[in-house]
Amino acid sequence: MPPTADPLPIRPLPPGGVPDSVVRVPGSKSLTNRALVLAALASGRSLLRGALFSDDTWACMEGLRALGVPAQGDEQARCVTVQGQGGGPPAREAYVDVRLSGTTARFLCPYMALGRGRYHVDGTARMRLRPMGAVWDTLRAQGVDIDGGPNLPFTIRGAGALRGGYIRIAGGETSQPASGMLMVAPYAERDTLLEVETHRAALPYVAMTARLMESFGVECAQGEDGTFSVRAGGRYRAGEYAIEPDASAAAYFWALAAVSGCSVHTPGIGRSRLQGDAAFLGVLERMGCQVQDRGGALVCGPEGGHLRAVDEDMSALSDQALTLGVLGLFADGPTTVRNVSHIRLQETDRIAAATAELRRLGTRCVERPDGFVVWPLPAADTFGEVTIETYGDHRMAMAFALAGLRRPGVRIADPGCVGKTFPEYFDVLGGVLGPS
Repeated sequence: MPPTADPLPIRPLPPGGVPDSVVRVPGSKSLTNRALVLAALASGRSLLRGALFSDDTWACMEGLRALGVPAQGDEQARCVTVQGQGGGPPAREAYVDVRLSGTTARFLCPYMALGRGRYHVDGTARMRLRPMGAVWDTLRAQGVDIDGGPNLPFTIRGAGALRGGYIRIAGGETSQPASGMLMVAPYAERDTLLEVETHRAALPYVAMTARLMESFGVECAQGEDGTFSVRAGGRYRAGEYAIEPDASAAAYFWALAAVSGCSVHTPGIGRSRLQGDAAFLGVLERMGCQVQDRGGALVCGPEGGHLRAVDEDMSALSDQALTLGVLGLFADGPTTVRNVSHIRLQETDRIAAATAELRRLGTRCVERPDGFVVWPLPAADTFGEVTIETYGDHRMAMAFALAGLRRPGVRIADPGCVGKTFPEYFDVLGGVLGPS
């Protein structure tokens, strides 16, 4: 769906409910952008199958091309071909527009540091406000010359190598700087020991990076204390890699099962060893859903969508904090979302935005420094029309669309913002609901 200023009405659940559904979600954004960088670092041609094509992944592909790495996408076939360079970027000078893609910015900057050139990095106005200090600090400590910063825009003057050694990165705001440094660690001058300082929220995503590195042929050892070690001199192998379907995208349809009482099957993605958001299945079980493994998750919502209220630490799956907030509208008591203060620094301040829009729907919601508490919607025969503001945030649009399944009169402002990670979201949602 292209960006639009016209609000999109959300159709409520049909009177007879929705049929049990099979939903095929696109490839993981997190895995696609990581695989793009690893394929660029490898020597030779890599084929990434099942790749996601969205604003974020196009930003990464176009960033690699600007740096001199051939990366060609076939959107219809869901494949990307990357001609790896066996190390850093070949371009001597480049301008890289990361748009609003945090993964692109935080993964490509360490990659640029391996080049021998001058690389200017910038993004949207909102991206200029998003935290880049951990990347900036770490690269400077590794001997990289950077003009500007710590937030975008800045210019990296690559000298062809990083020092390696002991690296400590705070992971409270985002895990992405740690993942970016880990991926380039084999090309450092010395073995690297990376410690994620506040690793509880970051650890699942950094662990994803470590496992993907191993799929490309470089061993990354994970310690019990949240450390990761990589030997210098290792090299990634080019080849074919299948991108797993996106657990974050699937979670919205698992939640649809929860609010509707139907069942939703997502082939190819369930309790994933790679993607942290797969743990949202456990949250749904605690709310009363049943989850089975049928070559992917089969989620059966409780009859009538009568959900149990929960109190959840969402630090390890914070992309679903908004989804849980919306499910709380249909629970049997107040639902608490905790330990996600870092989501204030994402595409929007998601805590403030969620609080405002949940209230707009007609319920009570209390904002906290690290999350929020939402009460169920009051019983009412009729609700007035309400337009949910999305603040340009794809996850606001996708999560709050679910509210419109049970709360009549909901419209979503700027539905095209879902193009950041899931351009077909509203088409897929409409397909589950059936003909209008």
